[in-house]
Amino acid sequence: MHKFTSALALSLFSGLLLLGLNSCTTKQVSTPPNIIVFMIDDMGLMDTSLPFVMDEAGNPVSYPLNKFYQTPNMEILASQGIRFSNFYAHSVCSPSRTSILTGQNSARHGVTNWIRSEENNRTEFGPADWNWKGLDKNSTTLPRLLQQHGYKTIHVGKAHFGPFDSEGEDPLNLGFDINIGGSSIGQPGSYLGTESFGHAGGNKSRAVPGLEKYHGQDIFLTEALTLEANAAISQAKAEGKPFFLNMSHYAVHAPFYSDPRFAEKYEKSDYPEKAKAYATLIEGIDKSLGDIMQHVKELGLGDNTLILFLGDNGSDAPLTIEDDYSSSSPLKGKKGNHWEGGMRVPFIAAWISNNAKASNQQKLPITPNTIQQQLGSIIDIFPTLCNLAGIPIPKAYVIDGFDLKRQFNAEQNSVRDERFLNHFPHGDHRSNYFSSLVDSDWKIVYHYPVDSAPRYELFHLKRDPFETKNLADSNPAELKKMMKILAEEMSEKNAHYPSQNDQQLELVIPD
Repeated sequence: MHKFTSALALSLFSGLLLLGLNSCTTKQVSTPPNIIVFMIDDMGLMDTSLPFVMDEAGNPVSYPLNKFYQTPNMEILASQGIRFSNFYAHSVCSPSRTSILTGQNSARHGVTNWIRSEENNRTEFGPADWNWKGLDKNSTTLPRLLQQHGYKTIHVGKAHFGPFDSEGEDPLNLGFDINIGGSSIGQPGSYLGTESFGHAGGNKSRAVPGLEKYHGQDIFLTEALTLEANAAISQAKAEGKPFFLNMSHYAVHAPFYSDPRFAEKYEKSDYPEKAKAYATLIEGIDKSLGDIMQHVKELGLGDNTLILFLGDNGSDAPLTIEDDYSSSSPLKGKKGNHWEGGMRVPFIAAWISNNAKASNQQKLPITPNTIQQQLGSIIDIFPTLCNLAGIPIPKAYVIDGFDLKRQFNAEQNSVRDERFLNHFPHGDHRSNYFSSLVDSDWKIVYHYPVDSAPRYELFHLKRDPFETKNLADSNPAELKKMMKILAEEMSEKNAHYPSQNDQQLELVIPD
């Protein structure tokens, strides 16, 4: 009896041990994370009640514009996650949007200007071979890779990835399963459902496609797009698929219609009427943010849904420019400029519902209510999301960005460089024919000699964050060093230069 019991016990123990070993060695299958890229058109660093500008001690400082705008849902999102005080985008929209989808700097993918729908807008001295046709069916894109790995890929709102009659005009050609309201146009013909979003009023050449069921209704474009985005999220859940939502609002781009839901709040303000209208657009996208977050929570998807909130370039708020300080004050400049106000944008990363036990939050931990001062940029989004989703990037494909994982956890990433190249070899904008490079604390701006000798601007951003003192003449050694780094970056990315009299206007490095 004793021998039988011992043998039986040994057999049971061995079986349990084997079962335990098998369970330990079996690969755990985790649910892929849902991803929302929530992007606002022309929203600069100061277009929010949430402060992004830091003082010398690293504390956020609230400026007058922060007190004018009302974005409570951005504040909630930042309390749940991390915001970046030095997050860069290109100074105009199509280059930034293309960089987010490709993980490449605009100098490499060649979309260096905003894409005019009707024709090539290279401008007088712009490079003849710039990529004005944008993306196409063969382009490697973030949504295409996600789509190939089982994601429901959804585009809502502004696209602007290619001109009329190009493959890039339709987001469905770029890896999206669903396209709601996206086409070649870079701004809406109207924000009003009563004007059918441009089909029955406003600028008909920029009428927003689709959304017919809202035509003639008393509804604002921002709200219609939000309702459609939430419906698409529900559809993805019903299909049992993880989703990637590229929530790309037309707001807060001109024309500056006043969103009637919020107009009363700003009536007594001393700001100009267009600025008041702009503030209502800002609050409208903030409500959209809150509505989508709430919908995801109600579907029970909050702890497995990552959201990235950002602008695509500097602010274009209708405020008077005084001494180059304007809608991004105290930052210098605005959309289209080579100064920081043209390129620094708000960026927040958070899980919609914090849950430290959720498997994907363990894979990508985000430290709540923190501020990351190390540089990040739009080209970092592609590798960050691919790595999170476990999707390999094709070996032959060149990525310019870095994984933001460590930075999301409030750490410094010592592996990455802290450079951002903004290459604009075109004219007819606020700043014409220039290349700029941020390299940690230093920034160089090179102005191509299309009508005069080359011009240089050199700033130490840590000591002079608002670019008040050009050090190009007083620090020739640093100027030469930064110009050499700029030249290396341009060469490595095969940048296209402006041209004059059939000659390329390449960089001139001072002696």
